Amino acid sequence: MSNVKVFVLMAGLTALVVGIGGALGGSSGAVIALVVSAAMNFGMYYASSSMVLRAYGARVVGPSEAPELYAMVDRLRQRAGLPMPTLAVAPQAQPNAFATGRDPEHAVVCVTEGILQLVSRDELEGVLAHELAHIKNRDMLLQTIAATMAGAITHLAQFGWLFGGRSDDDDEGTHPIAALLMLLLAPVAAMLIQFAISRQREFKADAVGSEISGRPLALASALTKLDAAAHRIPMNVAPAAASLALVNPLSALKGRSLMTLFSTHPPTEKRVAALEAIAAGRGTAA
Repeated sequence: MSNVKVFVLMAGLTALVVGIGGALGGSSGAVIALVVSAAMNFGMYYASSSMVLRAYGARVVGPSEAPELYAMVDRLRQRAGLPMPTLAVAPQAQPNAFATGRDPEHAVVCVTEGILQLVSRDELEGVLAHELAHIKNRDMLLQTIAATMAGAITHLAQFGWLFGGRSDDDDEGTHPIAALLMLLLAPVAAMLIQFAISRQREFKADAVGSEISGRPLALASALTKLDAAAHRIPMNVAPAAASLALVNPLSALKGRSLMTLFSTHPPTEKRVAALEAIAAGRGTAA
């Protein structure tokens, strides 16, 4: 069901690109915007792991520096049928975790120092399995495609406002009011769809992570603890990098920034309810 929802959302992004391209009256502008957005986003895709680690101030650790953590990830990644990811620890008091990297062969799993002090061993396994699920599901690739489409929509809207669209058959440009509405509303619509895709991937990673660890209730317990802590302990991280974390690291800033109105994470209570349903054998995460 989660995959169907993501397909519908991706179709919505595609429809926005096609619709705006049609409103501008030609295909060349849409193609150019899509190519430029793709180049920018795929550049970010290939450099994502090093950039995200810098954003969190994380350092790479090996088996000699974090033997228990390394052994836990190694055991879980074997269950998941994945190569061993690079392991990193971020010096952040807020308990959290994330995965990044362009593919399973270049993946990184990072935990904060705060999570190592807060959760139990079973809960940490649940968290790590969730992050490995993101790698197994190739969510970075999907998010990059979504970002490319959203970027193309934004560029097309700006193109329509600055230059006025020209059709292939006539000399009439886009109406100024229509161009203004396109400039204001299209990027917001694209962003909302992109964030909705991110939320669906979190549900999917919860479900697949539960299969990897065999402990859906441990992950549910960890999510509850981490969400409560994230509301108390702020983290200084860019919103672009915040979307990768297990729980929203900007939760403590709610009400202080318009950025928090656009949530990349589903409500924790819904994630916990879905995990409890998995544990009870009633279904899978939404």
